[in-house]
Amino acid sequence: MERGKKRPRQEKEEAEEEEIETGSSNADRSLSLEENLTFSDTLMALRIMRAQFPHLDKVAIQPFVLQSQLYSSVKDRTQVDRELESLRREKVLRIFKLSTGQDDHGIMFLDDYLKQIERVFKRMEGKDRGDMEVFKWFTTHVVESKLEPSIGHQELCSLLSLGGQVKDRHVSLLINAGLLTRQLIDPNMYWFAIPNIGSLLKGLTQGRKELLSFLNRRKYKEMMLATLEKKHLRLSSLDMRFHLRDLIGSGHLKTVHTPSGMVVRVSKD
Repeated sequence: MERGKKRPRQEKEEAEEEEIETGSSNADRSLSLEENLTFSDTLMALRIMRAQFPHLDKVAIQPFVLQSQLYSSVKDRTQVDRELESLRREKVLRIFKLSTGQDDHGIMFLDDYLKQIERVFKRMEGKDRGDMEVFKWFTTHVVESKLEPSIGHQELCSLLSLGGQVKDRHVSLLINAGLLTRQLIDPNMYWFAIPNIGSLLKGLTQGRKELLSFLNRRKYKEMMLATLEKKHLRLSSLDMRFHLRDLIGSGHLKTVHTPSGMVVRVSKD
């Protein structure tokens, strides 16, 4: 009776494994995730993850790291939060509230963020030259002095006015460029945003669901990390390493050391 039940289950698992096809990532594979899962400090973790950010053909975006990924790599979360705050105040990086979840935050080195703004500026150069100066005002006066993830309308206009006379259309241009998003609770407040990130956030959400669904359907809801890392998600252009770090750091997955290597397992609620 038991043997008869197992056969369809095994066939189903094999079919599901084929759905998440084995694929090679464009990210640096010189070290496996198992070999560089943990780091001693936040800045080192950020630099390694930046270097391993997946190469994306269709999305023009500078590398970013999720705060959850840092939690997967530096065991002391308090240390991560403290070091992130210090790096933010020192203007090494910026932290962005993401729309994918209440606790989701993206981190981008300041130099990369400024390159991203420059890229958006060049893409929109065909517009009215008189309005385009707002990008310089934004970079020079707003980004330089406002280090928090959000800003109020009055403060934004006050800082922009250090560059020139601010009109409503200037603020609209920054919103349309993807540099600011209005907060739903208070329309007079804005979140700073990473331009061009929309399709990746959709992929992040779908990739999370796909990976968790895949593991949940396995018999023991687990898989060897070395094997899983080589799989390719169908619904996300972000690679498996990116998603594994995210889901381990957010507590949805956990790692278990075994004699044959590290196992990734779905966390029980």
